[in-house]
Amino acid sequence: MIRFGPAGLGPVKDAIETLEEYHRLGFKACEIAFTYGAYIKKKEDAEAIGKKAKELDIKLSIHGSYFINLNSAEPEKIEKSKERILECCKVGTWLGVDCVVFHPAFYGKMSKEETYENVRTAILDIQRQCKEKAYTPKLAPEMMGKINVFGSVEEITKLTKDTGCGCCIDFAHILARYKEYRFDEVLEKFKDTKDLHIHFSGIVYGDKGEKHHKKTPEEDLKKLIEHLPEDKEITIINESPDMIEDSSAGIKILEELKK
Repeated sequence: MIRFGPAGLGPVKDAIETLEEYHRLGFKACEIAFTYGAYIKKKEDAEAIGKKAKELDIKLSIHGSYFINLNSAEPEKIEKSKERILECCKVGTWLGVDCVVFHPAFYGKMSKEETYENVRTAILDIQRQCKEKAYTPKLAPEMMGKINVFGSVEEITKLTKDTGCGCCIDFAHILARYKEYRFDEVLEKFKDTKDLHIHFSGIVYGDKGEKHHKKTPEEDLKKLIEHLPEDKEITIINESPDMIEDSSAGIKILEELKK
């Protein structure tokens, strides 16, 4: 199954109504943006939202805080980053989300090898704490679109193998980083993975990579869908400024290709 949905749920007070609207539009996924903090505070609110999403067959995920750097030169900032991810995992457990997506780290003044080891160590520690606390979401570090930021295809793929974590394959970021989508090459790396969590939207980029998201070109959406394997559960989250319209376009293109 291929599930399309937007990167946003909106305020808690409107969440049930929003999910019902998403269902009406045919969306089967929604990523809740905790990018400035986990704004769902009450367990009962989260459980009610999760219950409604399950009833409507909408698969939930979380995008974690922008304020994460598992490679900071300051140990306290690494610990704060872990805490932010763990908070998402706690609320995500109440919600019943599949995964918590996050931007893992910056290289800073460290080598790529040192950065990788620091991120790997932090991921393993977060996983240990999640297990102790019985938190259920998978960790999904994201492939990143700027060349000076940790999160290349190779780094994230290695991280999944070394730690057993999940990942977010962001093809918009891949395009910005490598100047091509690399659909077949990237998907081949995850041929043994049953579930794929994908971000896809239009993107503006330059020599240093990503600048900002833009409306998703329909011809690019079609290219993505045509490259996707048929034997996996696939979630496609759209982060464009027109994420509702673009998610709907994805559903329409998928239906047309099935005819």
